Amino acid sequence: MPHVDVVDETFIVVPPKVVAAAFADPGAWRRYWPDLKLEVYADRGDEGLRWTVSGALVGTMEVWLEPVLDGTVVHYFLRADLPEGRPVKNVRRELTARQLAAKSVALGLKAVLEDGRAPGCAPVSA
Repeated sequence: MPHVDVVDETFIVVPPKVVAAAFADPGAWRRYWPDLKLEVYADRGDEGLRWTVSGALVGTMEVWLEPVLDGTVVHYFLRADLPEGRPVKNVRRELTARQLAAKSVALGLKAVLEDGRAPGCAPVSA
């Protein structure tokens, strides 16, 4: 079992292709996860991306975009270990930091992509 195992889900009321575009640019990855080096091993288009992870953690990460109703459920998975030489005693702190970062990325995207959409209204982008 990996030291850090984070699973998160957030509903964003825009189509999957809009969310996929937010993850398409490697520059965005550096903004979302500045201490991780990511290499795509599966580009699933509008269904998301899968990466190998190195740097502050070593493992895999995935953003799976599932169309649901009039939007997208963003499923986030991070399964990684602390790199060799880092004390395992810090794993709880690392896990909590990664959980908070995952939700921060998702809610940040939600705010930007929904662009002030009022609850109950259809998404502007189609």
